[in-house]
Order: sequence, then C-alpha cells, then structure tokens
Amino acid sequence: MKDLILAKYDIIPKKQKKLADYFLENLDAIPFLNIYEISEATQSSVASIVRFTKRLGFKGYSEFKSEVTQSLKKSLKKLEMFPSIKTEQLKEYTLNAVANQDIKNINDTLQLINKDTFDNVIDLILKSERVFTMGLGISYLLSQILAYQLNQVGIDASFFRNDASSFFDQILFATNRDLIIAFSFPPYSVDTIEAAKFAKDKKVPVISITNKISSPITFHSKHSLIVKSENMLFTNSFSAISVLINAIATECAKRDKKRAERILKEFNQILEKYNQVIT
Repeated sequence: MKDLILAKYDIIPKKQKKLADYFLENLDAIPFLNIYEISEATQSSVASIVRFTKRLGFKGYSEFKSEVTQSLKKSLKKLEMFPSIKTEQLKEYTLNAVANQDIKNINDTLQLINKDTFDNVIDLILKSERVFTMGLGISYLLSQILAYQLNQVGIDASFFRNDASSFFDQILFATNRDLIIAFSFPPYSVDTIEAAKFAKDKKVPVISITNKISSPITFHSKHSLIVKSENMLFTNSFSAISVLINAIATECAKRDKKRAERILKEFNQILEKYNQVIT
C-alpha cells in the first residue's frame, strides 16, 4: 500500500499531501480508525479523504481500509530465526553463507544509491557548521561510528546521546546551518522518526540512512541513502552500512583534503605531546 501511495505522491494535489503523509506514517493504525477519526487527526474533511482514496483507485475510504487490513494480515508473520534464506541453505558453511549475503547487500546498495544523491549529501556535510548523527538500537552505534569517522577528516560531528536528554532536547539547539544524519532500520524507532519530523519543522536539514525508499523517515528527509541490510538472522546486517559510512568519510576527505590533513597533523601533534608526558 505504501508503494501505491508513493507512486501517486507527486501528482497528488498539495492540499492532499497531508493525507498522504498521514496514511504513510500510520498504515498500521488504519484498520482501527473510522473516516471521522482520520478527519479529526488530519484536519481534513470527510469529502477530502474520500477523494484521496478514489485517487488511489478505490471506491472510497471503506474499500481502502479493507484493502489495508488485508494487506497487513498477510504481512503479519511470526519472527523467524532465518528469514532471508531457504532451509537447504542452512547446510552451507555458515561463514560462506553470511559472507555471500553481505556481498549481495553491498552490491545491491551500489545499485540503489544514486551518485547525484550521494554527491548532494557530501556537499551538505561539508557546508554545514555542525553535523549531528542519531539513531536507536544498532543505529545508535552506527551513528557513533559515523560521527567518529567524520571527526577524523575534520568535520565537526557529534552523535545525539540516548539518555535522559531526548532527541528533541538536543535538536532544539540545532539550526538550519547544521545537518542531522539519521539511521533508521527495522524495526523502525518511532522516536527517531518523530525527531526527524521535528527537525524538518525547525528547518534543520535531515539526511536519512535507511533500508528502503518507503521507510517512514524518508518523508522527513532532504535526501535518503538506501542501504540493504538483509541478514540471515532476524537482525540487520551492517556490512553495507559500514561501507557507506567509510565512503562518506573518504569522499569528505577527498573534497577537502587540506582540512583533513590539518586535522590529522594536529591529532598527531597531540599524540606526540601526550606520549612525551607519559614517558
């Protein structure tokens, strides 16, 4: 259903894009909401909701709701230990199987990321006063790695901490001269998505690194870098994500070699001074 809405998104009248955004972000709740609740939540008329669903090819909201319900029922599956491989593949040497899956992730990612989009992301990073990274779960660790890598090449980068200070508190001090890079992978964190929306509303540009173009955070992002994270287990693989992080830092260093060399020189001087103190 998300793909259907996305396919029509560019031709939907501006006034109805609010409805499109709401449906995309709340598809899981649609089976439990009537048209009047949708109207209240979106501040849209009942007639507008009916017209919107008709643009998608349905007779009205009732048929749309029924289709969403059936679609969700089909997608509800028990958590599987090995969701992305066939049973016979379990007999393969595990190291080979995992490596082959990660190689496929990397190759698929290379096909998914548009060069112009990648270049635009690098441009934004280099011209921003500060770069903030954020994510929860495994994405929290990835955000730390990206911030560290960017620091190494002279970018003023830091990650939003996952503690008593919420993402919203930290975004509050960001400006439109800064940049937020958000990691969002299944199961998508509502906190990360809402934080990205808050940043967008504050005119702080957001770059998302996620697993598909229809993931919720993409609707609050200036640019999205799509990375395949398929795994033999039920978690996300971060091999292709690691390649992307390394590529971002490397390209930043290539684009502003003087800054990267200056930071490296200063870092080495600090190390030398520190070593002299402790010897």
